Amino acid sequence: MSLDAALRIASSGLAAVQRNIAQASQNVANADTEGYTRKSVTQRAVTGGDSPAGVRTSEAQRAVDAALLARLDASRAGSAAATLRESLLTGIEEAHGDSGQTLPDGVSDLQNAFIALRDTPADAGAQRSVLAAATTLAERLNGVSQAIGTARQQAQDGLVSEVKAANAALRQVASLTLQIRNGAGDAAALEDQRDAAIASLAESLGVQAVKRGDGDVLLVAKGGVVLPLDPDHNQLATAEATVAPGSSALPGITLNGLDVTRQLSGGRIGEALTLRDTTLPRYQAELDVLASGLAARLDGEGLRLFTDSDGSSVPDAAQPYTGSTQIGFAGRIQVNPAVAADPALLRDGTHAVAGSATGASAFTPNDADGPAGFTTLIDRVLNYSFGSEAQAGQAWPGLATSGLGPDGTLASPFTAPATLAAYASRLTAAQTGDRAAATAAKEQASALQSTLQSRFAQQSGVDTDAEMASIVALQNAYAANAKVLSTIQSLFETLLGVVR
Repeated sequence: MSLDAALRIASSGLAAVQRNIAQASQNVANADTEGYTRKSVTQRAVTGGDSPAGVRTSEAQRAVDAALLARLDASRAGSAAATLRESLLTGIEEAHGDSGQTLPDGVSDLQNAFIALRDTPADAGAQRSVLAAATTLAERLNGVSQAIGTARQQAQDGLVSEVKAANAALRQVASLTLQIRNGAGDAAALEDQRDAAIASLAESLGVQAVKRGDGDVLLVAKGGVVLPLDPDHNQLATAEATVAPGSSALPGITLNGLDVTRQLSGGRIGEALTLRDTTLPRYQAELDVLASGLAARLDGEGLRLFTDSDGSSVPDAAQPYTGSTQIGFAGRIQVNPAVAADPALLRDGTHAVAGSATGASAFTPNDADGPAGFTTLIDRVLNYSFGSEAQAGQAWPGLATSGLGPDGTLASPFTAPATLAAYASRLTAAQTGDRAAATAAKEQASALQSTLQSRFAQQSGVDTDAEMASIVALQNAYAANAKVLSTIQSLFETLLGVVR
């Protein structure tokens, strides 16, 4: 081997060691930087013909397991969705109240107040107790309805915010991809930044990133929608809206003008759509069915205790929910102003009932000069309004558990019970149980994300001890290459001395 060849080999080795030391030092310096992945510089031997010609280093490579990163992004989407669901359902659970204040308790308290009134029908205090129980129950229905409406509006507003966040992440991914493809900067560092942007996008919308060899990336939403990348334009669009109990045609999400609402799932966007369009409209409908059934079954026996906001009408609970005045009734239900002004109507009745073979039997209210101990109406209320029959042998029309929602496509997760109290219990259990299930799902998703994050950190993070050991080894290699250079220099000087 000639001295020139030895010099080239030693020089290339020295340059390779310097680059490896620089990379190891960068790893140590960024060990605690969020999103930074460990990088290494690979090198290969170079030959000239059959003779060695030194070493050549390549661009820095990231220590990233693509499959593990994909699972981590999926866990981020699941955790974000579960957290949003728990947050919005918690407000509804709080509106339902604790033990002793729930809707089933309110129905039971009203029934017990009527039982007490039957013992002393003319007692003004007992009448006021019934009135107070009715008012409390109506206010509880109003409160839960308001909480559902608030949560649904929050889901709509959150959807708008998340679409903006998703667009920002998509633009960032597009910009970084262009830089990677064009070789504008440190490709490995740019890929770290792009992975961070994809991670942010995954929280908004479940997405899978498919990396390509030319530095490009393909983003596929969980529902199968391919998300195009453009650094200068938004891809997704939606609109703000005010949500009401009867709202059905709410703004969807478009991708370059094409409606993809039903194809998107995962992340906060997918969960917000589910809450806004399915879960919360079902909650509202179930609550409206309870309120309508309560008002209608009392009214059917001759006591218009509850009315709509106009102070006189009562929804027909036997009609289909969709398109009826039942929609949103739980938020409007109130104690009949006429009964509030004259509590004696709780004993006497508010109106006559003609009677029907398929409904309640005939009823005539107590006359103004009738007996003070009149109990006919109270008996009808206790035996039938709170029971399963409109009259002996004739069942009430079933409380609806299907055909719910503004468009009639939703159904309750429980079977139709026969009594108001049973329906109130099942409704409360189902709605508050959803919050508990959401919390459990969030905890499970968070645990999975934490596990995957730890595994990813072990595989792709920086081990400062290992990096420092590597630097020591590289320094020794540097010294060896420097020694070779020094020896070659001495040889050259000896040769020059001989020539002189």
